[in-house]
Amino acid sequence: MSAYGKAMESERGLVQRSAALPWLTLAIVIGLTAIGATMLYSVAGGQVSPWAERHVVRALAGLACVLVIALVPLRLWLALAYPIYVVALALIVLVAQIGIEMGGAKRWLDLGLGPFQPSEFMKVAIVLALARYFQWVPLGRVSHPLWVAVPVAMVVLPFVLIMKQPDLGTGLLLAAIGFGLIFLAGVGWGYFLAAGGALLAGLPFVWQHLHAYQRERLLVFLDPDRDPLGKGYHIMQSKIALGAGGVSGQGLVNGTQSQLDFLPEKHTDFIFTMLGEELGIVGTLGVLAAFAALVALLFLSAMRCRAHFARLLAAGAALHVFLHMFVNIGMVTGLLPVVGAPLPLVSYGGTSLLATMVLLGLAANGHVNRRERIDRGTLGALW
Repeated sequence: MSAYGKAMESERGLVQRSAALPWLTLAIVIGLTAIGATMLYSVAGGQVSPWAERHVVRALAGLACVLVIALVPLRLWLALAYPIYVVALALIVLVAQIGIEMGGAKRWLDLGLGPFQPSEFMKVAIVLALARYFQWVPLGRVSHPLWVAVPVAMVVLPFVLIMKQPDLGTGLLLAAIGFGLIFLAGVGWGYFLAAGGALLAGLPFVWQHLHAYQRERLLVFLDPDRDPLGKGYHIMQSKIALGAGGVSGQGLVNGTQSQLDFLPEKHTDFIFTMLGEELGIVGTLGVLAAFAALVALLFLSAMRCRAHFARLLAAGAALHVFLHMFVNIGMVTGLLPVVGAPLPLVSYGGTSLLATMVLLGLAANGHVNRRERIDRGTLGALW
């Protein structure tokens, strides 16, 4: 075939892959980022600076990443899965050595391109690595103890390193995503029941080894009045703001709790509270419906993939979005302890937004290549 013919064939292939993109999923993603930009505009008192404009720029860069990641061959991500995991793990180790310390914790790293949080990228890496591993394991051996030990170690190692930073929220979310994906890969119920029993039995030991501020957060979660002007302040103000929103809200830039600065972290972890105060129950239910649709579409995409690797990539993205949304909303409504989890695509934050977009790009790649088959249990898939 001539060079011109090859170019035309490549162009036709790109057009076909572009047409196969999950456009409805991408429309919901764009809608959620637009809601985030609107709330960040309100946070700043009706100004696009400093948060809304940065959020829009980051969201556009993230969407560009989604398209690039989605349109490259699926097997490229299969080949890069383990190297990406190793690099992400090395960055977390590097945080302990030269990380930026803020508030008594080392969670950030600056390698000359600006500070970022390696633990967020570890969530991407764990999905890739587990998806590749279970692509390799023959179906009949998925629940064999020897083969289960490897993915468990893949999850536990970064979890321990993140907990040492310390970062309880990110560590628990990483573990939940990892073990959730192991379950979806087909590992038997018995392992999870045994792990749950062991965790319950070991709670006194875990309690003793938590940092003092982490134990205090749990105690305040059980009784917010224990420290109303300290650890309990966030959740009490959050509940007041949500209650003040009523059905239709107080309107953009008119929320009393948020605009008078009673509500802390309103551009990051507590942005859902601000949304509830200014847009009311109508606004919060709309956002919840958008997240529900996004998660459902990701799981539906996973079920349509023929390759197990692609199936687990889409399922991992769905788990990531659902768990972060569930923990954030549970946290700001007082149903869960405050652990510092952003609301995906809506909260202000560079690293977390990019990590979410990368996972959505991997899910979109699986959707584009949903008819592609990759044989399970082959040595080539592992190495």
